[in-house]
Amino acid sequence: MERFLGDLKPGERACVEQIEGGGALRRRMMDMGIVPGVELEVVRRAPWGGPLQVRLKGYYLAMRRGECAKIKVSEIYQEQIEHPLASR
Repeated sequence: MERFLGDLKPGERACVEQIEGGGALRRRMMDMGIVPGVELEVVRRAPWGGPLQVRLKGYYLAMRRGECAKIKVSEIYQEQIEHPLASR
């Protein structure tokens, strides 16, 4: 099943498989460290279509849902991982 970063819930971890599209958006994602093979975790989701906060390589990053819809991932853990910032 094909999954994208925007489909993940807080606490779920995934590995980036591919960044769809090209041009400036793809380059920007890669400059921020979102490259195929990197592991990331969704920390929290803003309500009403707001941004997602993800953690990768030891730092936190807020991303628009439209950007997340272009990042194909493979899930690492099914279980929900309790994170101290997830309850805020």
